[in-house]
Amino acid sequence: MIIIPAIDIKDGKCVRLAQGKFDHVTKYADNPVDVALKWKDQGAEVLHIVDLDGSVVGKPRNVDTILEIAQTVDVPVQLGGGIRNMETIAFYLGNGVSSVILGTAAVYDKEFVRKAGKKYPEKIILGLDALEGKLGTSGWTQKTKQDPIELAKDYENCNIKAIVYTDINRDGMSTGVNIEATKAMAKAVSIPVIASGGVASMADIENLMAVDDCEFYGVIIGRALYNGAIALEEAIGRSKKR
Repeated sequence: MIIIPAIDIKDGKCVRLAQGKFDHVTKYADNPVDVALKWKDQGAEVLHIVDLDGSVVGKPRNVDTILEIAQTVDVPVQLGGGIRNMETIAFYLGNGVSSVILGTAAVYDKEFVRKAGKKYPEKIILGLDALEGKLGTSGWTQKTKQDPIELAKDYENCNIKAIVYTDINRDGMSTGVNIEATKAMAKAVSIPVIASGGVASMADIENLMAVDDCEFYGVIIGRALYNGAIALEEAIGRSKKR
């Protein structure tokens, strides 16, 4: 299981939101590039970057900062937020980003996502974010009636690299991962699943590692790294033992 540090960018700063609410913002650093370098130095194998401003407006907003990270930090970057067309995918993948995350597009434009998977095999990640069992979109500002698992099944055999499954109510709240819901997703589809939302302590890593009837491709950690509740090097070390 890969430990994936999260770097959320708003107005050019590294921040964390609580439950995706833009009026519950904690700023952790003025320069996200410095944060990326820090996680790289501590052994990060992948960085999870979200353009929060882009996720709301539906197009890239923090491009310069994102490209600086992708081009100067020698760690693969998976990027989400405001990626809604093939041109944006091509731009990012052509400028150092390793894979792109499609969330809102995955809900509203299935044909586009399927075409993206065909054109860029193993470069497309689905961002499926659940709010009380239904998918949220547009930076989690809108709730749909879509079931996450049913939508995920629609993308089987589409060359999708992974699914980032996030429990919105737990994200940034340090309340623990929703293991049951994440496990249900992992068991329902053949696409690798990345757990996200609510990681609070090493106990969450232990609990994910202890699941024996399915495997998780990775886990994204945000606030717990920034407030020191989890040491990245320790989490990476534990993730290698099974």
